[in-house]
Parts: sequence; C-alpha cells; structure tokens
Amino acid sequence: MDNNTKITMLTIKEAAALVEGLTEYRVRQMCINNQIPHIMAGKKYLINRDKFLSYLRGETV
Repeated sequence: MDNNTKITMLTIKEAAALVEGLTEYRVRQMCINNQIPHIMAGKKYLINRDKFLSYLRGETV
C-alpha cells in the first residue's frame, strides 16, 4: 500500500491536537452526535483524518 491510498485514523486526542482551540471534549461530542464520521474500536473513537479536516473546512463529508 503506498502513501496515496493509506488511510490515517486519529484518536480523539490526536484530532483535537490538529486544531488550535478544539478540545478533546468537543471532538468526542462531535462523534457522539454523529457530526463527523467515525468508527468504534472497542470503546475508542477513531476518526478518518481526511474526512475530519474536510468537515472542518466546511466541505460535505
């Protein structure tokens, strides 16, 4: 698998660290409210990095 097709998944902590002023609590609430696409790995939320950034830019997911 090359870098162009590799999917990067983020934890809540990693997603919050990408954006200045965005808290882990807010990212978690976005997942709970299904505002951002995510998957569950056990009890842990995993967020697709590209889709998360698209959402924050206001693009449709």
